[in-house]
Amino acid sequence: MARKESAKGKLTLITGASVGIGRELAKVFAEHGANLVLVSRSEDKLRELASGLAEDFGIEAEVIAKDLLDPAAPREIFDALQAEGKHVDILVNNAGALEFGNFADMTVEESDAMVQLNIAALTKMTRLFVGPVAEKKSGRVLNVASIGGFQPIPSLAVYAATKAYVLSLTESLAEELRGTHVTVTALCPGLTKTDMLKKASFSNEMARLLPSLILMNPHTVAREGYRACMMGRVLQVPGIANQASVNWVRMQPRWVVRTIGGFFGRRLSTYGQHEE
Repeated sequence: MARKESAKGKLTLITGASVGIGRELAKVFAEHGANLVLVSRSEDKLRELASGLAEDFGIEAEVIAKDLLDPAAPREIFDALQAEGKHVDILVNNAGALEFGNFADMTVEESDAMVQLNIAALTKMTRLFVGPVAEKKSGRVLNVASIGGFQPIPSLAVYAATKAYVLSLTESLAEELRGTHVTVTALCPGLTKTDMLKKASFSNEMARLLPSLILMNPHTVAREGYRACMMGRVLQVPGIANQASVNWVRMQPRWVVRTIGGFFGRRLSTYGQHEE
């Protein structure tokens, strides 16, 4: 584990910064003195956020309105900052997509969007920005994954698979970069009260089924993510209930995890159909 550092004065790029966990991460990094590059397709929301954070915390905040569903967007973001002579010290890959439903019922466009945003864009952003960071031998990468990456989840099959990729990439890069003062962290939240969860067809039923302990506040998640990133931890699972769930999954045979996941996945799928 690297020594804990301060984000004060560090240029921090956050994708998906206009809402949810990304917005809260922007607030936490700004609170600790980081200068920000906020990326999202929602320019108006980004400008409002950037203006407020600059005023509240005396930091610099730049806005780049890009849709990471466009395969060219990561290179365009990188080239724009290079042209300005700006070096990113901390990269936060937060942008992501979630679609709930049976795989066979999902459109090709929906599954492609999750793969593009959760895997392809994240990988390209990491590859582009880690090169200069590694040359400088100092920096941080924070990838927002999910506890879903530790197990198969029927009805969230593609989403869980993409987050498993993020976990694997993070752990692999953490080992590759060991000893370089460049760290890579995966933040693995469980169900979090964000707009992405609200849009899922099963969200209302989930809120009734699950205790409030499991549904986490995005600001709490962001604070844990910030601390883990600056301490150089490889994995961070926020919340005692989520940690217990992940530890249980790790201890069980795969067929047990798969079977129980299938049972709950089918129940949620049924609830989603009823809601429609």
